[in-house]
Amino acid sequence: MFETLKPQPADKILQLMQMFKDDPRDDKVDLGVGVYKDATGLTPVMRAIKAAEHRLWEEQTTKTYVGLAGDPAFSDAMIAMVLGDAVPRSQVAAAATPGGTGAVRQAFELVKMANPNVRVFVSDPTWPNHLTILKYLGIETVTYRYFDAETRGVDFGAMLEDLQAARKGDVILLHGCCHNPTGANLNPIEWQAVIDLLNRSGATPMIDLAYQGFGDGLEEDAAATRQVASSVPETLIAASCSKNFGIYRERTGLLMVVSGNEAARGLNQDTLAFLNRQNYSFPPDHGARLVTMILNDAALRADWAAELEAVRLSMLDLRRQLADELQRLTGSDRFSFLAQHRGMFSRLGCGPDLVEKMRKDHGIYMVSDSRMNIAGLNARTIPILANAIVESGV
Repeated sequence: MFETLKPQPADKILQLMQMFKDDPRDDKVDLGVGVYKDATGLTPVMRAIKAAEHRLWEEQTTKTYVGLAGDPAFSDAMIAMVLGDAVPRSQVAAAATPGGTGAVRQAFELVKMANPNVRVFVSDPTWPNHLTILKYLGIETVTYRYFDAETRGVDFGAMLEDLQAARKGDVILLHGCCHNPTGANLNPIEWQAVIDLLNRSGATPMIDLAYQGFGDGLEEDAAATRQVASSVPETLIAASCSKNFGIYRERTGLLMVVSGNEAARGLNQDTLAFLNRQNYSFPPDHGARLVTMILNDAALRADWAAELEAVRLSMLDLRRQLADELQRLTGSDRFSFLAQHRGMFSRLGCGPDLVEKMRKDHGIYMVSDSRMNIAGLNARTIPILANAIVESGV
């Protein structure tokens, strides 16, 4: 029967990883893979995670199942971190998932159950997995303009114009902070305009929150999500712990459904548990337990928050260094957007031909749409990248 299977498109980022590995040049630079790296090129285990793991090893007495929706304490801790007091806890259903990707997938499953004819509006561009999961599930996708290739900022007028087509029963997918792949984000006034549009149209917002703490700060990065959740009848939130806790391989995420009352919350909670059962039954617990321990222990939380802030500031510093070096080389501030973007990624705004030229001539590896991982840079490689950008005519 398997002879009927068709080859699937190769993952471009995985292809890029292999090309980088095969490149013999000593001065090659990997800006493709979306993981945080320190100045030595290592993705470190955070101090608080190590401390929590040691404590867990000493104290844990069983590895039995926790529950279809995961440990309620994990949900409580994450909801408090993401939503604060923006909405009552009694109105939030939640289920642990295998990473932020699992939360995104379960959210799409949920909206398809609620409305088989749902349309999901996604930014152009967006994280590629959004599109491939939607296609796999047979959900209609509608793109809305987002990135202005000239200013390298948000084309907000075009975004609002395209979102006028959304209606009740549709979902508008938004990036809570640190937009992937562009690094360009909405400001509070623009977020309010989106909220007003949501309330007029009746469409449901879904917020992908993968980088809380990587942009302007832990609380600041949650502000837009809280603003939306407290202002519309229903909100979906897919949160990831991969980046801000550095536990990529532990696959730790949470899907939240904010509703207008406790009765709706009960139905949503039962449905989330059902979906988990159909997909992977009980979600992973190890990473979730570590996160719960850290968020509920004052000392561990303070150490984690301090290290997360150091990570955030290091990426901001890399952005400033790169923007300054490009200004020095070009005598122009046309790359100042790099310092204004937030999170791990920025999009240069050039085409695949120039990206390929930088790879061939200078060993610079980035995704073909010119998305680059800022966290893949360091003091040694910033001049190499800046020179490649200038010499390639970006």
